[in-house]
Amino acid sequence: MTRLTAEVPYEMAGMRLDQVLAELFADYSRSKLQIWVKSGRVFVDGVILKAKDKLEGGELITLDAEAEVVVISEAEEIPLEIVFEDESILVVNKPAGLVVHPAIGNWNGTLLNALLNHEANLETLPRAGIVHRIDKETSGLLMVAKTLQSHNSLTQQLQNREITREYLAITRGRMTAGGTVDEPIARHPTDRKRYAVRESGKDSVTHYRVEKRFTRHTFVQVKLETGRTHQIRVHMAHIRYPLVGDQVYGGRFQMPAGCSELLEKELRGFKRQALHAAKLGLKHPVTDEYHEWSQPLPEDMARLLAALADNEQD
Repeated sequence: MTRLTAEVPYEMAGMRLDQVLAELFADYSRSKLQIWVKSGRVFVDGVILKAKDKLEGGELITLDAEAEVVVISEAEEIPLEIVFEDESILVVNKPAGLVVHPAIGNWNGTLLNALLNHEANLETLPRAGIVHRIDKETSGLLMVAKTLQSHNSLTQQLQNREITREYLAITRGRMTAGGTVDEPIARHPTDRKRYAVRESGKDSVTHYRVEKRFTRHTFVQVKLETGRTHQIRVHMAHIRYPLVGDQVYGGRFQMPAGCSELLEKELRGFKRQALHAAKLGLKHPVTDEYHEWSQPLPEDMARLLAALADNEQD
């Protein structure tokens, strides 16, 4: 048994307890949450309520969750680059091309399958402890919880926007300065595999800073305030600086004028979005101490940057 906690946001005032639980503990099924409410494992400010009771916002919910097998995927012997590990958390450096979580078209060969092979007990955690995701073709740092307590802590830090997540990216187009994109994101109205800036979407904020300008490209540092699916890719394309190699949001490939032979080779060969999760920071779920990890650019992005720099000297 593990005790999980969450504070009810004031914007949820008037919602029923079962509705609030489904939002705050979304990794658990509604039926499981209902069972825990009926069995007296859910407390609101120390009091047991019924599922239909309405909340006012600001209450502290305490949930006594029971560890049980919740992941049915198979363990697979897939190499993991572990950056940090202790009894509570695991930080990995994911290579481009590795899917994080099984889904249609990718039921095996994912990071989740690799994690189950590394630590069998992760089968008792939602998504094998994976708290956040990065796209298949994005490289970089990911945090994984190893206990229910850690999973609850990291999830709450994400919801409270307390996790540091910084990315490095190469965009098409020469930026004049950094800035912030504060535009809501939702699924694309006609293509369900894509996302787009839409008024009906969820609050999404991306900060970006210029690291180096080239003639027709920009190397940028990007910091996430929120973490929507495809957020950086959608926001950068929205301000007309799509990521190099982004075959979903970048539009039709066009070779910029004035490219050297080396740069043309690198651009033609770059088949993924030029995006790398370079820095991750969080409060340790047990010690409450702040930890931060960094990973340098992967080889393909480093080569592309070198070709861009070399092209400026020609």
